[in-house]
Amino acid sequence: MKNGWQWLPALCIVAVLILLIGAPLADVFVKAVIIDDRLDFSYALATLAEPGNGQMIANSLLLGLLVVLVSTVWAVSVAYVLSRTELARKRWLDILFLVPFMTPPYIASMGWILFMQKRGLFAQLFPAFPAGIPAFFSLGGLVLVMSLHIFPFLMILLKNAMLRIPPSLEEAGAVVGAGPGLRLREIFLPLLTGNYAIGALLVFVKTISEYGTPYTLGRRIGFDVFTTHIHRYAAIAPISFGKAAVLSSVLVGICLVLWLLQNLITWRHQYALVSGKGVRQAFKKLSPLEKIAAWGLLTGIFSLAVGVPYFSVLTTSLIKLRGYGLAAGNFTLQHYWELLGSSEEALEAIGNSFAVAGLAATLCALLGTVVVLLVRSLPLRPGKVLEGLSLLPEMLPGIVLVIGLMLFWNDVYDILPLYNTRAILVVAYTALFLPYTVQYVTSAFSQINSNLLAAGRVFGGSPSYIFRRITCPLLLRGIGAGWMMTFIISARELVAPSLIAPPDMLVISTFIMREFEQGSVSLGMCMAVLCILLTTGTLLVLRVAGGKRKGV
Repeated sequence: MKNGWQWLPALCIVAVLILLIGAPLADVFVKAVIIDDRLDFSYALATLAEPGNGQMIANSLLLGLLVVLVSTVWAVSVAYVLSRTELARKRWLDILFLVPFMTPPYIASMGWILFMQKRGLFAQLFPAFPAGIPAFFSLGGLVLVMSLHIFPFLMILLKNAMLRIPPSLEEAGAVVGAGPGLRLREIFLPLLTGNYAIGALLVFVKTISEYGTPYTLGRRIGFDVFTTHIHRYAAIAPISFGKAAVLSSVLVGICLVLWLLQNLITWRHQYALVSGKGVRQAFKKLSPLEKIAAWGLLTGIFSLAVGVPYFSVLTTSLIKLRGYGLAAGNFTLQHYWELLGSSEEALEAIGNSFAVAGLAATLCALLGTVVVLLVRSLPLRPGKVLEGLSLLPEMLPGIVLVIGLMLFWNDVYDILPLYNTRAILVVAYTALFLPYTVQYVTSAFSQINSNLLAAGRVFGGSPSYIFRRITCPLLLRGIGAGWMMTFIISARELVAPSLIAPPDMLVISTFIMREFEQGSVSLGMCMAVLCILLTTGTLLVLRVAGGKRKGV
């Protein structure tokens, strides 16, 4: 009986995770292949055969490949400068190059559109180009914007890999007569193969799963991809959840194949570069010309990734009359006063975002902490299953899980009437962002020495007493970091509210999109500035604080 009671909390948590994650994902696949209560692939095949869907799949794969190629060029260049040259000592550059990845992609995309469009900010800065740069509104422009957002992810992976390569290996190659080119081909690049392959596959998955930039810029140039097609089937009349489920299933299938490929590459390309011995870091001393080139590279990429979109968003939010553009005296704070003082919809959107994000972050903190504690107390295999289920949303496109939540909660509406209410958005955020809390709390738990818990038991402490006085206080920092991360990401989320929020409910992201599409661009960019300050600013503060605690 005692053992049965020990398993009861785990079974309850598994049931909750199945409702949040497992059942919605299963519903996606069921709706795609179960027709009239029988297995039937004809509907899925007919959906894929519809005009435009084949081209859409080809577009998605092409976009992913091009973004990987462009991101590779930038990531390798920046990673080398920040890991193998004397600029690696400037740790603030690492934080600076995280800003593009922290910026909501739909906001960065809007900034580029405002900058490059006809009579846009570029045309005003350079009157010789009154039509802006029309070539930007093409596949090349879409690849540019998405690469600028995602390349820091690949850059961090490659930078860390480069730092782990001992300089002694290259020195040994030089001793036996290998030139710089041969050492690069035979020593340096092969040691990066595994990490690069993993990073490239993750960039590909993130690209074909991205919704914000394809929705804002991709639709404008008529370049449809998986996420925009799924959104169209699920949100625009004539609505077809079945077709959305079919495309979602295909997207998940592609992602799963890539995850398996990543695991295979990881297994086949493992190099033991970290031993018990200390590794001497040798940073290349740059000549004056090389310094100029390195700083020029970093400044140019950062200007494209952050400078252009931030300049566009901030400037547009301050322009009084768009027809006069950047003219002197045409700047005002009037739009901010309107946004925060007289726009009831804007204030309601901010309130909705904070309320829903706060509730979701609190639920994630509670559920994630319980998951981690149960994983640590259960036998290895059941614990891994529980942990894997809680981390599953991190490995799948967000729009697929949102579609699953729509389908599942619509099916059980007679039992639990959450669909089309504000509560469903809390459920969606909790399901999407639970992995953040699980990872932060797991990291905090791994730093607790088992001797502390053993000492509590030796001195007669009950399990509840040990949890209250030892475990919980030591986990609070990880729980707090997970709560803050979930809150920030939820407050700027676009996919879930655009699909699953009630029709009369606005949040920050949908308010920005609505104002941008309806022509109230300055008001929308004011909200975008507040969103950037809230999310990117807070994430940077957390990153800096975390770096100081580690002695960076």
